[in-house]
Amino acid sequence: MQGVLLTKSSVAAVARTHVSRLSSRSFVSSAARWQAVPTEKPVLQKEFKIYRWNPDEPDKKPTLQSYTIDLNQTGPMVLDALIKIKNEIDPTLTFRRSCREGICGSCAMNINGQNTLACLCRIDRDVSKDAKIYPLPHMYIVKDLVPDLTLFYKQYKSIKPYLQNDNPPAQGEFLQSPEERRKLDGLYECILCACCSTSCPSYWWNQDEYLGPATLMQAYRWIADSRDSYGAERKEVLQNEMSLYRCHTIFNCARTCPKGLNPAEAIAKIKLELAME
Repeated sequence: MQGVLLTKSSVAAVARTHVSRLSSRSFVSSAARWQAVPTEKPVLQKEFKIYRWNPDEPDKKPTLQSYTIDLNQTGPMVLDALIKIKNEIDPTLTFRRSCREGICGSCAMNINGQNTLACLCRIDRDVSKDAKIYPLPHMYIVKDLVPDLTLFYKQYKSIKPYLQNDNPPAQGEFLQSPEERRKLDGLYECILCACCSTSCPSYWWNQDEYLGPATLMQAYRWIADSRDSYGAERKEVLQNEMSLYRCHTIFNCARTCPKGLNPAEAIAKIKLELAME
């Protein structure tokens, strides 16, 4: 009997020793994992050359100022790089930005030769090439990357970009068929960033009279809307040599639109409707 008790005691002791060893190994392993140092990403330095001009120093000509940042310490978009430069290197750098989601159109600028939105434009991670950033071309500049859009919005206002109908329904709201609603697709999504208008050579040369791709596409957006009853008046305003017909279908507007829209197609449809009258 005593031998049996000794055997049971021995088995229990062995089991306790085994559990203790397992616990010890588990603790050591967990501690090691907790204390592990993550591998740091290598430094990836890229040069950004940014247009600078300060209206408070009118005697100084515009210049390209160079900034170098580590791409592994910033976000993937050009706007991320601009914000990092402004926050950490040069607080005097001036640019517009708001939503960071390609919705507001505030951060429109010319990046590596193309008009686009800085929040949607990915940084080229080839560090052998520098990035060149300018304001939208052929516009008066407020400061650095901020263009003066006063004329652009004045032109947009001139087309009366709102629903006009003197005969509202007696009850409820204006109704559209699915087919009528689909006519507005590719038009209403415009965010008025001015990338298309400032990429158009005709707008560069005649922006005092030519309305430009963005405004004309919005003009057609209301002409095509079945709920609007002022289509004839809207088209009459465009029936002159300059407002509409300076478009020569170069298609720069369609190529550069960051939302994938086609202002040239909308302008062609306006021309067709005017020709058919």
